[in-house]
This record gives sequence, C-alpha cells and structure tokens, in this order.
Amino acid sequence: MKENLLPSIRLYLVLTLLLGLGYPAAVWGVGRIAFREQADGSFLRKEERVVGSSLIGQAFSSPRLFHGRPSAAGERGYDASASGGTNLGPTSKKLADSVREAVAALRAENPNAVAPVPADAVTSSGSGLDPHISPDFARWQVSRVAAATGFPAADLEAMIAARTEGRFLGLYGESRVNVLLLNLDVTTRFESRGGAAR
Repeated sequence: MKENLLPSIRLYLVLTLLLGLGYPAAVWGVGRIAFREQADGSFLRKEERVVGSSLIGQAFSSPRLFHGRPSAAGERGYDASASGGTNLGPTSKKLADSVREAVAALRAENPNAVAPVPADAVTSSGSGLDPHISPDFARWQVSRVAAATGFPAADLEAMIAARTEGRFLGLYGESRVNVLLLNLDVTTRFESRGGAAR
C-alpha cells in the first residue's frame, strides 16, 4: 500500500503546485502585464472620477444621452451580480408583450424617429450587461438627442461613426457602438458649451 500511497501524495502535491498556484499565477501575471487596463476592470474616468466600465452597460434615461439595450440583469437592470437574459423564447407571449410595450415607449420617447425600431432597442442581451448597441439603434436616437442638446444631427452622426467598432478580426460579430463612450463624447461637448448632461 505504501508503494501506491507515496507516489499518489507526490503527484497530488506536484499538481497542486502546478495547477493550483503556478498556472493561476502565470495567467494573473500575463493579465497584469499584457492586458493591464482590462485586468483593472476597463474603468473610464472623467475628471479623475470613475464613471463606469467600457465592459458593462449602464441605464441612461436623460433625453440628452443615447440609451443602451434593455437589461434583464437584476431588478433595475445592469446588475453584474444577477447577469443573465430573460430566457424567453421566440414563441413566448410574455416576450411579445414586453417587446410591444418597449416599442411603444421608444416611439413616445423618440417621436421624430421614422425608421423601424431596431431589434436591439427592445431585446436584452444574453448577459444583460452588454455595453454596446448597433449603429442603427444609435442613429435611430439622433433626432431626440439633437433636440435635447441642440447639436446638429450631422455632428451626432459623426460622433457615432467615430465610436463605431467593426467586426472582431473583420469577421466575427457585428459592428457596435459603446454607449458609455459615446455619451462621454456628448457630455463633454455639451458641458463645453456651458450645459450639464446627466
């Protein structure tokens, strides 16, 4: 029995050191050196104050700002401790009703938007924390933001174009706009004119 027990203990200790300490330490070190900003949470600051993370969406309600996707994560949405989607399927009456209500609310909020409501404007992402919207949804909100801020629509569309990220490696995913980064651009410009966008 001793001849089996000692090699097993040795193997257990070696694997514990290698996989329990060595590998996590190596991954942590690579993260800290090569991906420092992401490892720190990708926090965005404005005047030395953290205003959010470029990786996690936020709820924006001001007419002066672009709004993100609906979130099913937590009671108020965008709760990282309750990340998840609605888990409602395409034949769900509850999903159809919530989409109908969301479309009506968006139409009331954006009365000058004439194009069809983009799908990501009325459906939450799988995580409920998605910080991005489609360029179509961003452009769909331009008339409301222009009316509230007094910015020309062409200027807002240029901001959207500047913040539009392409497909990953040119192949994967879809073009997207980070809502927080776009709103920081809008807020900075609005405040430079003496206003305060919240």
